[in-house]
Amino acid sequence: MKLQRLFFLATLLFLSTRVCNADVMYQCIDERGHKSFSNLKPSGKGSNCVSMDLSASSASSSKPSAQSRTETPANFPKVDQNSQRARDGDRRRILESELESEQKSLDLSKKKLAEQEDLRNGDERNYQRVLDRLQPFKDKIALHERNIEAIQREISNLR
Repeated sequence: MKLQRLFFLATLLFLSTRVCNADVMYQCIDERGHKSFSNLKPSGKGSNCVSMDLSASSASSSKPSAQSRTETPANFPKVDQNSQRARDGDRRRILESELESEQKSLDLSKKKLAEQEDLRNGDERNYQRVLDRLQPFKDKIALHERNIEAIQREISNLR
C-alpha cells in the first residue's frame, strides 16, 4: 500500500513539474467575456483562444538590462550652476513662507479647538455629541501638523 502511494506521489510530482515548465500558454475568452488561461491546447471549434509564447518574455524579464537607461542627448539644455542656486534659494524662501503660514494656521486652529472645548451646549448631554462637534477641529489641527512635517521634510531635502 505504501509503495502504491509513493509511486502515485512521484508520478504526480513528475507531471506537475512538467506542466509548470510550459513555454506556451493559451488565453481563452468565453462568450461572456471572461478570460481563462491554460497550458493545454484547446479542443473544439467554438473556443476563442490565442496562444501566448512565454519563452521570450521570461528570458527578458529575468534580468534588467544595463542599457535600459537612456542617455541624455548632447544638445539637451542644461542649467548653469548660478541659475540653479537662484532657483534653490527661491524654493527655500517659498517653502519657509509656507511653513510660517501653516504654523500660524495651526496656532489659530488650536485656539478655535480650545474655545470649542470650553463651550457647552444644552443639547449635548451625551458626551459623544461633544466629541462629534470637536472632531472637525481636531482633524484640521492634524492636517496642519502633517503639512508642517511635509514642508520641513522638503526644506531638509534642499541642497
